[in-house]
Amino acid sequence: MSNQNYVFVLDTNQKPLSPCRPVTARKLLNTNKAAVFRRYPFTIILKKEVTDTPEPIALKLDPGSKTTGIALLQGEKVVFGAELNHRGQAIKASLDSRRAIRRNRRARHTRYRQPRFLNRTRLHRWLAPSLQHRVETTLTWVGRFVRFAPIGSIAQELVRFDLQRLENPEISGIDTNPRSKT
Repeated sequence: MSNQNYVFVLDTNQKPLSPCRPVTARKLLNTNKAAVFRRYPFTIILKKEVTDTPEPIALKLDPGSKTTGIALLQGEKVVFGAELNHRGQAIKASLDSRRAIRRNRRARHTRYRQPRFLNRTRLHRWLAPSLQHRVETTLTWVGRFVRFAPIGSIAQELVRFDLQRLENPEISGIDTNPRSKT
């Protein structure tokens, strides 16, 4: 089994077809039956219309705090696999730097600046910027794969960790005493 990703194929109307192996794509490109549509993920567009219906592909997501795993499966065959690296720590560092600069500016003896007061409330479904970035980049890539492959289903792995139990395996139950110290 090779680790090489397959090549996405579109017909002339940009309808997604079943992905092909790189060798097949190279032959189509050399015989001028297809052209390069996109470099990453590598996609070719055929110069004719295809009427048959392709076999559906399952899109699998494995979200994580630093990377999200993405796999496209056609039956048992892995068609495409990728890791999406998130910028969560970089976004947090950028916000911390901005906050430090803002606080430093307040401490200096500079011109008076009216306090801002209308930007203090958060929206109802607010997410931290690092989490918002993670959601948006994952959705962007899902949208791309839907455009380039005949996606039939999307599955996401949902896992919850009990971090306290990882630190102390003997722990059990729920502590209802508000004054207890851990």
